[in-house]
Amino acid sequence: MGLSEYNKKREFSKTPEPKGGKSAGRELRFVIQKHDATNLHYDFRLEMGGVLKSWAVPKGPSTNPATKRLAMMVEDHPYDYRNFEGTIPKGEYGGGTVMLWDEGTYELAESERLDVNKDLDIKTLEKELLKQLKEGSLKVTLHGQKLKGEYALVKTKGMGENSWLLIKHKDKFASEKDILTKDKSVVSKRSLEQIAKAEGQDETAENKSTKASAKKKANPTTKNKESSGTVSKTLKGAPEQRFYTKVKPMLATLVDEPVDSDEWLYEIKWDGYRAVSFIKGDRVEIKSRNDKSFTDKYPPIVDALKNQNIDAVVDGEIVVIDEKGMAKFGSLQNWKDEEDGELLYYIFDILWYNGHDLKALELTDRKKILKEVIVEDDIIKISKDFLVDGTEFLAAAEKMGLEGIMAKRKDSTYETGRRSPNWLKIKVNKRQEVIICGYTKNEDTSKPFSALLAGVHENGKLVYKGKIGTGFSIQTQKDMLKEFGPLEVKTAPFNDIPDVNKPTRYRGPVKAAITWLKPKLICEVSFTEFTDEGLMRHPSFKGMREDKNAKDVVMEKEKKVEEVVEDATDNKGSETTKKTGTKTANKKGAKKGAKEIKSELKVNGQLLTFTNLDKVYWPKEKITKGQLITYYEQVSPFILPYLKNRPQSLNRFPNGINGESFYQKDVTDKVPDWIDKYQYHTDDSDEDKHFMVGNNKATLLYMANLGCIEINPWSSTTKKPDYPTWCILDLDPDKGNSFDEVIEAAQVIKQILDDMKVPGYCKTSGSTGLHIYIPLGAKYTYEQSKEFARIIVTLATRELPKTTSIERALKDRKGKIYLDFLQNRSQATIAAPYSARPKPGATVSMPLEWDEVKEGLKMQDFTIFNALDRIQNKGDIFKPVLEKGIDIKKVITDYKSMT
Repeated sequence: MGLSEYNKKREFSKTPEPKGGKSAGRELRFVIQKHDATNLHYDFRLEMGGVLKSWAVPKGPSTNPATKRLAMMVEDHPYDYRNFEGTIPKGEYGGGTVMLWDEGTYELAESERLDVNKDLDIKTLEKELLKQLKEGSLKVTLHGQKLKGEYALVKTKGMGENSWLLIKHKDKFASEKDILTKDKSVVSKRSLEQIAKAEGQDETAENKSTKASAKKKANPTTKNKESSGTVSKTLKGAPEQRFYTKVKPMLATLVDEPVDSDEWLYEIKWDGYRAVSFIKGDRVEIKSRNDKSFTDKYPPIVDALKNQNIDAVVDGEIVVIDEKGMAKFGSLQNWKDEEDGELLYYIFDILWYNGHDLKALELTDRKKILKEVIVEDDIIKISKDFLVDGTEFLAAAEKMGLEGIMAKRKDSTYETGRRSPNWLKIKVNKRQEVIICGYTKNEDTSKPFSALLAGVHENGKLVYKGKIGTGFSIQTQKDMLKEFGPLEVKTAPFNDIPDVNKPTRYRGPVKAAITWLKPKLICEVSFTEFTDEGLMRHPSFKGMREDKNAKDVVMEKEKKVEEVVEDATDNKGSETTKKTGTKTANKKGAKKGAKEIKSELKVNGQLLTFTNLDKVYWPKEKITKGQLITYYEQVSPFILPYLKNRPQSLNRFPNGINGESFYQKDVTDKVPDWIDKYQYHTDDSDEDKHFMVGNNKATLLYMANLGCIEINPWSSTTKKPDYPTWCILDLDPDKGNSFDEVIEAAQVIKQILDDMKVPGYCKTSGSTGLHIYIPLGAKYTYEQSKEFARIIVTLATRELPKTTSIERALKDRKGKIYLDFLQNRSQATIAAPYSARPKPGATVSMPLEWDEVKEGLKMQDFTIFNALDRIQNKGDIFKPVLEKGIDIKKVITDYKSMT
């Protein structure tokens, strides 16, 4: 269709709408704009063929598959229209207010994707999309902030040439709820009315940049002072401070996965050099995180910052990108001009502005100021923040070939010189800074050198971490050798000298000359994993680092995100402490004399209201519902790893352990929207049903408030629902069995597992028996897990035929301990580690060390009143069940050869 029709309908001297724009070419974008013109409607636009294919949807999109929305195809719009939000003057075509209601990326729907879709470039994918468009049936998957999942656009017959239907497909994102109630812009967070009230003064980034540049050229001595009421008002809360030129930037904590909470914003993790810029009008200094100067190295950035004409201290990342828009970390060190790549400076924070210290302001306020005072141009960019699903954002980053993503608490202050839990980094691939401690040169090689010898500091020692033999060109090696010359030494700098020519399982003996170096130079490498010896496997050179000191290079280890997020909450001052006045609640435990949780508590950005906190749940012990919720609030960092991404079967005791109880699986339309859910169907109904998913503390406490004394997660996650994380052996005694007999059975199973070289982890059930978990790493089906469990318990019954049985029927067990292997089935649940149980004494399902599984152990040893003290002292001894699983085939093969 092209843009001729679009241009014909508009006078660009009168309307702020964009004229053109060019796609970055890395992914396809979509946008939905709410448009209050003659008639209120929604404009649905898909990037395709260099333009935005557009449909006007009068009633707006729906997430209900039963609802078909009329969509009238209109003229193509330019690519830059996806950023347009503001007011089209009355009398002009489409006159009225436009809001960016939703935006994101999209792709071919899963059902329509080609076999090799993942390997196709954007042009080939667009060709397929244009083909479907021409055929009148377009099926796509949206990755928006509001709309997600599969949609179809189908051309209708008999309703006009341009009439289509917009239809939601059935998937986990389908819902009968009205998505249009989410009625704020995804960019400005404003309503249509608020945008209209601004009388068209809100401009696109392009227009804003153009006008600001023109203003500076007209009067270059004029400062870009705070003219915005928002900035002025925010600055009133910031203390005055003199300008400075030295600061240690805030650092992020490396975690294993994204955090799922709307208390956090996401950013792209740029693959470059961290750089803090000190701007005083036309005087600019740029420094690394270790106060090394970048001012002379990157003059284009210096000039661009001078053109900003402001007084500010900003934090960001210097990157070099190639013609495809991908960051080239290795090009940073020797960058000279555009031939080495395009130089950009992404600014993500502001620490000081116009005589005010901003570090104590919340992140969201600092970002507001940043967006007001920094004008983007060809070099200076504002690093965009996103309020999105972290897991999906990480997947998108991986697909785009990015290094990783950042998560930052909205209310975090700027903590100078600290690796804070309020900023998190999640990497797509393993990356590590290492010290170059020497190099090797193999016999008969023509290369300048064969491999670098890498080290890091661990516990005060310089430790060898392996050879780096790939990732550099011959020219790069020659340049590096020039730097190596002055650093050559006769002895190895390591505390323990490694045998760098030692044969490995991947290669035979290698005879290479070794040259040792003073541990001064730093490079960055990517690698796949660590070997058992602690060496990097398949390391590849990514580039030199000039922005750090060798003494600061340590092995960076991922932390569990739940533990770090809890630290972040504690560092802000826990909401529990604020509400209850209880000091160090996490260390006190839910003791009877402690102050309990109040009726309202803000958790993960949600205000929870608790009811009937004084209701007695354990009559004999007089333990209340409030004490149960207090326990779960305090134990949440330890129990949440076993609930994350796992559907929950709710076992509700609204009137305590002696009252009526019931199971609840389906929570459709029965719980708040902020709770994550997992869609399912039953054999007797095709209606959409949903399990609750235990992804955060707020959900855990919400379940406790429903009367869920015990917490029952699936053994698998929503990511791989048919592949359990662990295999469970449930030792369930009959009334005539003593607990010591159960302990004996557990120890026999432990011996069988030891013989098989299989790790097993035991916990009390909290009721009458014991549970033994075997890590599987989500590599096997439930059926395979069940059959493996059957083998183990069958061997155990042969050892203890008088006291154990694998017969399911009570009459066939004959009063013996039931070694239940059938818990390993889809949707089966069992009490989570650290879960309370609806049993006398308020017992807890407690992980045990094997030397504790002995005669004299009692279920009543662990209750909600002493559990936390134990966990704080021992840590989470059960967490290996979440790690790399066993190789069942190898285990069985090896065991057969032994027996």
